[in-house]
Amino acid sequence: EENPSPSLGKDRADTVIIGGGCIGVSLAYHLSKAGMKDVVLLEKSELTAGSTWHAAGLTTYFHPGINLKKIHSYSIKLYEKLEEETGQVVGFHQPGSIRIASTPTRVDEFKYQMTRAGWHPTEQYLITPEKVQELFPLLNMDTVLAGLYNPGDGHIDPYSLTMALAAGARKYGAQLNYPVQVTNLNCRSDGTWEVETPLGVIQAKRVVNTAGFWAREVGKMIGLQHPLIPVHHQYVVTSSIPEVKALKRELPVIRDLEGSYYLRQERDGLLFGPYERQEKMKLQDSWVTNGVPPGFGKELFESDLDRIMEHIETAMEMVPVLKQADIINTIAGPITYSPDILPMVGPHQGVRNYWVAIGFGYGIIHAGGIGKYLSDWILEEEPPFDLIELDPNRYGRWTTTEYTAAKARESYGFNNIVGYPKEERFAGRPTERVGGLYNLLKSKCSMGFHAGWEQPHWFYKPGDETGYKPSFRRTNWFDPVGREYKQVMEKVGVIDLSPFGKFKVKGTDSVKLLDRLFANVVPKVGSTNISHMLTPRGKVYAELTVSQLYPGEFMLVAGSGSELHDLRWIEEEVVRGGYKVDVENMTDEMGVLGVAGPYARHVLQKLTAEDLSDSSFKFLQSRHLKLSDISVTAIRISYTGELGWELYHRKEDSVALYSAIMEAGQKEQIDNFGTYALNALRLEKGFRAWGAEMNCDTNPLEAGLEYFIKLNKPADFIGKQALKQIKEKGLKRRLAYLTLETDNIDPEGNESVWHNGKVIGNTTSGCFSYCAQQSLAFAYVPTELSKVGQNLEVELLGKNYSATIIKEPLVLTEPTRTCLQRKDRSPKA
Repeated sequence: EENPSPSLGKDRADTVIIGGGCIGVSLAYHLSKAGMKDVVLLEKSELTAGSTWHAAGLTTYFHPGINLKKIHSYSIKLYEKLEEETGQVVGFHQPGSIRIASTPTRVDEFKYQMTRAGWHPTEQYLITPEKVQELFPLLNMDTVLAGLYNPGDGHIDPYSLTMALAAGARKYGAQLNYPVQVTNLNCRSDGTWEVETPLGVIQAKRVVNTAGFWAREVGKMIGLQHPLIPVHHQYVVTSSIPEVKALKRELPVIRDLEGSYYLRQERDGLLFGPYERQEKMKLQDSWVTNGVPPGFGKELFESDLDRIMEHIETAMEMVPVLKQADIINTIAGPITYSPDILPMVGPHQGVRNYWVAIGFGYGIIHAGGIGKYLSDWILEEEPPFDLIELDPNRYGRWTTTEYTAAKARESYGFNNIVGYPKEERFAGRPTERVGGLYNLLKSKCSMGFHAGWEQPHWFYKPGDETGYKPSFRRTNWFDPVGREYKQVMEKVGVIDLSPFGKFKVKGTDSVKLLDRLFANVVPKVGSTNISHMLTPRGKVYAELTVSQLYPGEFMLVAGSGSELHDLRWIEEEVVRGGYKVDVENMTDEMGVLGVAGPYARHVLQKLTAEDLSDSSFKFLQSRHLKLSDISVTAIRISYTGELGWELYHRKEDSVALYSAIMEAGQKEQIDNFGTYALNALRLEKGFRAWGAEMNCDTNPLEAGLEYFIKLNKPADFIGKQALKQIKEKGLKRRLAYLTLETDNIDPEGNESVWHNGKVIGNTTSGCFSYCAQQSLAFAYVPTELSKVGQNLEVELLGKNYSATIIKEPLVLTEPTRTCLQRKDRSPKA
């Protein structure tokens, strides 16, 4: 089957895939199977060279995230059928797998994971120590408190898997050419590519970088610095063990989380691989600075058992038969890590028709699902489902080599760390991207990381227990956040909103472009609105605020995580439609301060001659003004739902502006607030959040965003036709607004919602409502269960709490309250 006679075969292709590991080959398989005619894969040595061939091949349904469960699930289902489809043996074993909890916190984590798995089709069970022992009789049960069990998990032979996918890809007409090295990439003015190789040039509509630990070199050809770094990972294989040989069925894979290793049966012996602590683990930094050695292909690193000795000892305690076993093989090879351990998958901002599927720390389980996901996205021009955490555009210029190395160390060492809600990780921080207020505020608050920025989550006062204290229950920030909530509701608060993505759009076609991109109408000069970009299928791709500052000149503002994700979509439409506009990313140059609360107008009025009264500066108006001689663009809008302004200014002016506002608000007892209080305020007002209540899995109608969707506007905005059909068919589910009777715990999103003993939906976000003095959540439920007054249950840490759908919002927004007061005062007709 293998014919390494190097040839190009074609000089034109629809898609050129660079790299023949399991990811690239899976993409070739899926694209050609879906009917794409000219798929060419180029591999510089042989298929599986790099990280694929030496992988331990673990496959699991489990993922702590929500979206990646779908990728894992697809992969496993595909691998089950592959042998039958291609005639190639894949060596797929499915003995199941068990994660071991040996501390009470781990048991909590398993319960936390169970409510996140409940609304997914994947089988997952919390099992007793007795059941663990029955499934894995060779375990020392002294410390085992519980197991998290996924039937159907196991391991596959990576080489055979790749060869089966390759056979399938060829069967459907893809060309897999090797050894053919890509030496250069040229982007032509029409967005197509010239792919240069020693055998000639291929012209391609698009290129996909699936080059594993060579992905950086490929990126460099077009001036991109992909934040990737190879780490050393070792696993150890033992000789035959009599007790293993005697077993009637294959042992499930064990993941000892406190011991930080995986262990599985390999023939009649055992195989285990540890993830050592960040100070012990080893990076291959030289490959980042000097490039990967040119000839490296199916080589390994020198093994170093000393580095993993403590893990070997822990494993011997947990599985005592290991003590008598001989180590016959130690595999030490390179695995590519991104800073956060998650791969980068999708089209890249700033370059046309350049796609990536790189940075896979767990390439074998991801290969099948990502091949399908990317193939669907390429063919249908929108992502098949939400997978925002893999967006390559989550990184930017701030993702330096030093940052990548520090993060990869941490991520590797934290492989089996407890996954708390609201998790913060501190390596590599702060980045060079910090806002203007960072130095002023860093000692006064608990900072959170948002796309490279540091943003205050909550502020310290004397007597508070300070610092980051994660928990599955209410923790040290619970009371301080209540205090900040009260500050905004009763007085006035200031919040740093600098991480927002900020774009300027101007030019002859700016109105036309925005009318096409957004489902809302284009705001008039001096006005602002909330607008959504939809996908062709009518899903919510993004939510931005749009302000027309001058005729034909707009400022667009996006949430912190979606800056380049949104910018890429806008830029693609500009090119596709040939619009005459300039789009400028102002994110790093501009700071933003939010001022909100009943005294907000009072405080700001002291700093400006501009009339800020309600009749003069109305809700959702925007204008340029001077505050204490500092130029700002002020928008009367606040995510708190209280009276407030967002003040956009040059980053250099942040400290002066903040100080002037704080000074002016002394009498009103002005104070800081952070994003945790902001979240509680917005949830009480019934405001939706992108990435929670709406994303690429939801349409705006089920999310309750009708108010912002103008189906009757003349412009044919993207997604309009699909949305009309969705509306005609009627909605299967709706976003509901719930209060919950809980104890020392609050919902936060992605939990299972129950009715009559069945899981019927999921929460999208939640928090404690300091107004209602109980928990509050948004949740998607079937339309027939979405009426006000409906009783449901929400599962939190293994317990179902009773919940009731209430009329939204819990607290009316300030503009609504003001309007109602006026009506009450007006003479009755």
